[in-house]
Amino acid sequence: MLPAVIGTALHTALSERILILDGAMGTMIQRHELTESDYRGTEFAGHESDLFGCNDLLSITRPGLIESIHKEYLEAGADIIETNTFNATRISLADYHLEDQVRAINLAAAKNARAAVNAVLEKHPNRLYFVAGSIGPTSKTASLSPDVNDPTFREVSFEDLRASYYEQVAVF
Repeated sequence: MLPAVIGTALHTALSERILILDGAMGTMIQRHELTESDYRGTEFAGHESDLFGCNDLLSITRPGLIESIHKEYLEAGADIIETNTFNATRISLADYHLEDQVRAINLAAAKNARAAVNAVLEKHPNRLYFVAGSIGPTSKTASLSPDVNDPTFREVSFEDLRASYYEQVAVF
């Protein structure tokens, strides 16, 4: 549930005009041609598995980059920016052995987005901006079997998905 003041401000803004949502974070990240070491940063330099492609982790290892992408969207006219947390669930982060980083990644991503808004507000103090938490699908599906020989098999249950999404949003 949104705090009353935010809910009211968002409702008012929506009743007055069409609000613009930012674009794809992944596409913007790809432009920077990052390397494995960019994803690792100093924080995960000795991590046990490859981290390349874990865009959500960049909220911790490359916060300036994520903040600058948010600023680009805001300066281009976005009213709402989404946190860099599309895959920041226990299920998706397991692909990188980062299940224990759900809270840290989601908090860092929210801070990056808020910092971008604060920076842009210095230039445009009369604008109203919103930060929305981004929740995407996980890397596993409950609707199809990954095993063609067993169509009833599922890698993840509805309860697994529910718990994973709950953990992601309970950060706040």
